[in-house]
Amino acid sequence: MIRVGIIGTGMLGSAVGIHLLDSGFELTAYNRTKSRTVELAKKGAKIVNFPKDVARSSDVVITIVKNADAVKDVSFGNKGIVEGRHDGLVVADMSTINPVESKIIAKKFSEHGITMLDTPVMGGPNVAIDGKLVMMASGDKTIFEKHRKVFDTISNQIFFLGEGGTAHAVKLAMNIQIALLALAISEGITLARGANVDPEIFLKILNSTYFKTGMSENKAYKMIKDSFEPTFTLTNLKKDLDTINEAARAFGVNLPISTKANEIFQKAVDAGFGDLDYTAILAYIKQLKQK
Repeated sequence: MIRVGIIGTGMLGSAVGIHLLDSGFELTAYNRTKSRTVELAKKGAKIVNFPKDVARSSDVVITIVKNADAVKDVSFGNKGIVEGRHDGLVVADMSTINPVESKIIAKKFSEHGITMLDTPVMGGPNVAIDGKLVMMASGDKTIFEKHRKVFDTISNQIFFLGEGGTAHAVKLAMNIQIALLALAISEGITLARGANVDPEIFLKILNSTYFKTGMSENKAYKMIKDSFEPTFTLTNLKKDLDTINEAARAFGVNLPISTKANEIFQKAVDAGFGDLDYTAILAYIKQLKQK
């Protein structure tokens, strides 16, 4: 059985780790805040003190951290992954980061004899716990296939996209959909309420059409009840919008709606909605006054 490590045991990382343990994998985990590893420890994971210890105990190390700087820190910083390197070590980065940065990180890993794969996913902890994530992968396909059992356990669909960095680019394109759908549904609900229409009627009609989405069929019904228990926080989506716009500039393209969305989500964070689910953008819009 392939030995797996996870660095970053937030909501998604913890759910992925629990499912790997339930599937029979040996798991070693590290998180900067150790209290977030308690559930994994109860399930039988080995909890260690530094990223290098994860690397030493693993064939594949999955990194699921905040941003590219965090990936660099756990990889190349003091007591980072490279200090625990061994023959055949693979790092699979499941973070949401700029594809330009991903290529730089992969090159630096290669200088230490470590292969890096891009393995970002779609889906939250509620589907990760059952191994039903959708994975976008890129990098060395031979290495990816060698460890395919790990990735097939995590995901029920995998799209291998080619050279390094590609999967992270597509992940950012996917997260644009999340942000803009959340805004569109929120404004639809807000307009319906303004017209004294029950927002549930609005959703029922929306979901009877070609324009329905998973968000409109599921999360939207929690939104109209002001239920914003986080599976992916508004702050994290704002962070991803930063990365999306950084990548757009690096690629020389203009994303006017994503730029505006970034401004709106920043205002929502500033207004105190950051720790709620990203769909709490509705709550921010609801409290805006007409000028």
